[in-house]
Amino acid sequence: MSHAHDNSSGSPIARAFVDARRAGRAVASYPGVQPGSMDAAYAIQDEAIAAWPDDVAGWKLGRINAPHDARFGAGRLAGPIFSKAVWTAGAAPTPFRVIDGGFAAVEAEYLLELGETAPDRDGWTADSVAPLVARVFTGVEIAGSPFAGINDHGPAVTASDFGNNAGLILGAEIADWRDRLAGLTCSMSIDGAVVGRGGAASIPGGPLDSLAFLLNLLHRRGRRLEAGQLISTGAATGVHDILAGQSAVADFGPDGRIECVAVSAGREPS
Repeated sequence: MSHAHDNSSGSPIARAFVDARRAGRAVASYPGVQPGSMDAAYAIQDEAIAAWPDDVAGWKLGRINAPHDARFGAGRLAGPIFSKAVWTAGAAPTPFRVIDGGFAAVEAEYLLELGETAPDRDGWTADSVAPLVARVFTGVEIAGSPFAGINDHGPAVTASDFGNNAGLILGAEIADWRDRLAGLTCSMSIDGAVVGRGGAASIPGGPLDSLAFLLNLLHRRGRRLEAGQLISTGAATGVHDILAGQSAVADFGPDGRIECVAVSAGREPS
């Protein structure tokens, strides 16, 4: 599938989202005609990636629930994660910016680090991708969009704005992941109250199936998955809305915890 690119007449939807994200400004309604297919959504996403002043450091996967999965022909959606929005968790809570009037959420995730650039082909499965994975980490995906209704209009709308990604917090490396991955569990708390529990088994087909989906999708989109990139494999405890001023803790048991705090995009994190 090819797209003719004329920069003077690029997608006004992509431009609107990129401009709003850079300004930390909410978008009151979807900025154009909503895409009716995942292909149309990824065409918008690709234009926005080209316009965004940063390199793709990895990708996030999100689940597409019924009945949308049947209608849109996919059980997952993908979005880019940019290098300047990947933070390493430390002892102090990691601050992340949220756009006032937009959408923000935290998700406990398992992150796969690619050990080699993946061969560009189709037909990947959870089994065949396993050798590509060098390391696995705990993580928190920061979901976010200038559009508060990003998740309310189906997966094509969600995918069109970077798949509703606003960053990634990298936690600890998971030891012996090949033996342990399927049984890993975690919980998410906001302001001290547990809002979700789950684990690797909460992700349909498991985290490696997320990677297989992504590789097959990127092949169709003419993109590569490169060594060192991170794949955030899907929400293990759910998607938990968060507001500026709130704190969250993702607890991965023996694999550690990640603490973070939402700050208004109106000011830089201190």
